[in-house]
Amino acid sequence: MPDLATVDFFSDPDVSQSPYDYWDAVRAQGPVVKEPHHDVVVVTGYQEVMAAFKDHESFSAVNAIGGPFPPLPFVPEGDDISAQIEAHRHLFPIYEHMVVMDPPAHEKARSLLSKLLTPRRLKENEDFMWQLVDRQIDEFIDNGRCEFLSEYAKPFATSAIIDLLGVPEEDRPEFLAALGAENPGDGTRVGALDGQPVGLDPLKYLDDRFVGYLGERRRNPKDDVLSGMATAVYPDGSTPELIEVAKPATFLFAAGQETVTKLLSAAVQTLGDRPEYQQMLRESPNRIPSFIEESLRMHSPTKVDFRLVRRTTTLGDVHLPAGTVVMLCLGAANRDPDKFEDPHEFRPDRKNVREHIAFGRGIHTCAGAPLARVEGQITVRRLLDRMREIRIDEAFHGPAGARHYAYEPTFLLRGLTELRIEFDS
Repeated sequence: MPDLATVDFFSDPDVSQSPYDYWDAVRAQGPVVKEPHHDVVVVTGYQEVMAAFKDHESFSAVNAIGGPFPPLPFVPEGDDISAQIEAHRHLFPIYEHMVVMDPPAHEKARSLLSKLLTPRRLKENEDFMWQLVDRQIDEFIDNGRCEFLSEYAKPFATSAIIDLLGVPEEDRPEFLAALGAENPGDGTRVGALDGQPVGLDPLKYLDDRFVGYLGERRRNPKDDVLSGMATAVYPDGSTPELIEVAKPATFLFAAGQETVTKLLSAAVQTLGDRPEYQQMLRESPNRIPSFIEESLRMHSPTKVDFRLVRRTTTLGDVHLPAGTVVMLCLGAANRDPDKFEDPHEFRPDRKNVREHIAFGRGIHTCAGAPLARVEGQITVRRLLDRMREIRIDEAFHGPAGARHYAYEPTFLLRGLTELRIEFDS
């Protein structure tokens, strides 16, 4: 077990590759523990993470993305810092996006997104994905091998959400190239627009494009998704600014692409490492949804989420003064032995698997969760239909029992940097 006095969750390279030993060591001290390096309270218990997610009166999402970075732009005063949070909200990272909003602003922003994520639109998007999955597989099926992230997962996830949001057909190649999701056929990734990098803020690129689309649709509405978004109003009947409509959509775009890419690669990694599941799912495709849920539980794409204590409270019998930075460890909660039996074991028939919190809970439950689940189910179904055997490329990742996988070196997200597979078609 790692020594919490010396190991820094936020910067230790070994922990960034596999946080599970670290979380187990924290959990051994209790479900709510203060770590010694950044004055952050670490929450690993399933019940405690759930409680914090649901208590938005005590826990603000204003620091959901950055946690302790940068430090608070004010010195907390008293047992209720709600007024201080609002006065300084514009100084927090991505303050204008729904993921870091609190009520009532969060409800207003989410109401606009609900106009897009209707059952009818999701069904239309699912129909598109059934066509897309085969087009994407066709790009590499004859090679007998591929780098799964660049050749399938990222272009598939990006194309699916491009369709969901109604990007015009003629502009879709540009989006794929600009967001690094275009597959040029040589295993490299493209990340530029007209020869120029998008830059460090892809959200700004998306904001600019969608504000342009929405402005045109307000002037000249059509019978399409973008027009529905452009004419959406708040629950009180007021008309939002164009950027207020664009922000929820563009964050869904960016976050959905990242989450789905990581989910798809985790599911296929499991199929390669546990080939016995391949035939099981071919024979019983009705078990694919549970397989996807267990992949989400075991390999939560979002490792941690943060909250700022707005009102002095307790969590897991631990006193939390207003101004405390709390780290909700989704990946740890999903492997809490008090909630999931043998939590480090992959069990696709786990009875309570859908109780995982890979997509969060409460008012900030991921709006794109239904989309991600469908993308995972369709991908696994068609890969197994079109490939007789999926294998991990041992020349690149090593033999079974001694695999070498590299994960993105970040404390926030967990996802493979590469996944090379071989297959018989």
